[in-house]
Amino acid sequence: MTANSGYPLLKQMPVVLRARGFRLYTQDGRRLIDLWLNGGAAILGHTPPNVLREIKNTGGRGLYAPFPHFTEGRYLKALSKLFPGRSFRLYAAPPPELSVLFNTGEAKLWRPFSNPESPFAVTENAPVIIPILPGVQFWRGGLPLGLCVLAAESARCFDSGGQFAQFPESENLSPVLLAAAARGLYDIMAAPDRANPQFPRIEKALEKSPWQRTGIYLHLKEKPEAGDWSSLFHKFMEAGFLLPPSPSFPLILPGELSPGEEAKLVMALGEV
Repeated sequence: MTANSGYPLLKQMPVVLRARGFRLYTQDGRRLIDLWLNGGAAILGHTPPNVLREIKNTGGRGLYAPFPHFTEGRYLKALSKLFPGRSFRLYAAPPPELSVLFNTGEAKLWRPFSNPESPFAVTENAPVIIPILPGVQFWRGGLPLGLCVLAAESARCFDSGGQFAQFPESENLSPVLLAAAARGLYDIMAAPDRANPQFPRIEKALEKSPWQRTGIYLHLKEKPEAGDWSSLFHKFMEAGFLLPPSPSFPLILPGELSPGEEAKLVMALGEV
């Protein structure tokens, strides 16, 4: 996954040589538990076998360029299973109209596994949502680049005179991106247990913690200053964890932790 130069804290981490599951292995010999997971695009980990297979197979056919391809229909079908009744637009980067809606709060981000009892429920009270889903992405201003999905309540929103008629049509995207993203969607729908990882010591620690949990996501109860987040970023890295490069991203619990890693994370969470 590609990091965005707009997040300078990522420039201050060691060079990553490889990623396996929810762990990063750096050039200076460290192992970091990834609590950013590329803003949620790596929610299944960095080496989901089915997604990597789709990238290899589609790329092996030379389908890097954004030509019209049947993988778009496959991705839209997968989206329709997750968001029935909604209409979609696909962009390489969010158009200015969408950025405006996001910045004013009219368009809401949606994240899978926010509710352990209903991992894929769409509860956002907004006519437009922006799903944060598995894919090859990076970020600008808190919105995904590479593959950005706009999901409207219905196709009528895009009709002439509709609420979002000003939005451009979907863009052609690389079949490599679309094939991997479609496979990732089916994989998260087949993994509802990802919504409720069993970390009893973390659960107990959060009872008296400055962090609050929503599904697998943690946020600080009080918004930190930029300098405070930078200090926290480095403290967590020293403890063996990668925090998001901005407090606008949630901390994402990984799918697995060893007992020792869980104990270290409990200590780090209490040192805010």
